[in-house]
This record gives sequence, structure tokens and C-alpha cells, in this order.
Amino acid sequence: MKDTSSEDTPRKAWMSLLAKAPEGRVAALFDAQHARPAFTWLRAPEIGSTMVRARAGATGAPFNLGEMTVTRCALTLESGEVGHAYIQGRRKADAEMAALVDALMQTAQANRLRETVLDPLEAEMEAARATRAAKAAATKVDFFTMTRGED
Repeated sequence: MKDTSSEDTPRKAWMSLLAKAPEGRVAALFDAQHARPAFTWLRAPEIGSTMVRARAGATGAPFNLGEMTVTRCALTLESGEVGHAYIQGRRKADAEMAALVDALMQTAQANRLRETVLDPLEAEMEAARATRAAKAAATKVDFFTMTRGED
């Protein structure tokens, strides 16, 4: 049985947000408000691939869809917190920033970091999602049945 802890839920949310962020955006938000702390690499950024699995109809049996390029890294702050990151594509700098933010979110700076980096990033991504949905909605065709008038 899978062990899921409710205390990991916020971390899953910010890790997901960091992984989906546009290229360079996390660094731009972070550098505007914070100084980068010293850290030690546990695993320097490296590029590899991972298998992507899917389910037919989102409910069927899982199958291997294909491989995806990812960049991963892990670091530790001088205070001992460990940060991890997996980013889609070949983006070493973005993986480093995501791991750094992950580690800092486990410190007393978490609230300030949420206000200056994560919340603006989430708002930008939600606005982009809404814009994309509005464009898709504009092309929607509604089909309906009319009486033919032959009666």
C-alpha cells in the first residue's frame, strides 16, 4: 500500500508548480527579492530520460507511452535542508532553482518565498491557462437537433 502523508501535500503542490514553470521564470522571481544562499550539491544537475506511462481512457490498464527528457538534481543548504528537482527538458539552471526553492521552503523563509515566488508564479500560470481556455472556447461548436419542419 502506498504511504501518503498529508504533510507532504503542500510540498507536492510547490514541486508541481516549480516543475511546470516557464523557462527562467523561477530564477527571475527569486532573484528579484532574495539572495541565493550557499549550498552543496548532493547530485549536480544531470540530463536523462524517464518513461511516461498512461492509461487508456484514463481508467484502463497502464501502458508505456514513451520517453521524456528530464533534468534532475539535489542539493543541501548549509542549515541542512535538502532540495530536489525534476524538470522536463534540458534545463539545468531551472532544475537548480527549483531544488533551491524546494530546500528554502523547508526553512523559516517559506512564507516570504511563497509570497514572492510561488504565489506570483501560480497566478501567472493560472492566467495563461485561462487565456488558453478562452481561445479554445471561442472555437467551440455547439451541435443541437432541430425539427425538420416536414411534419
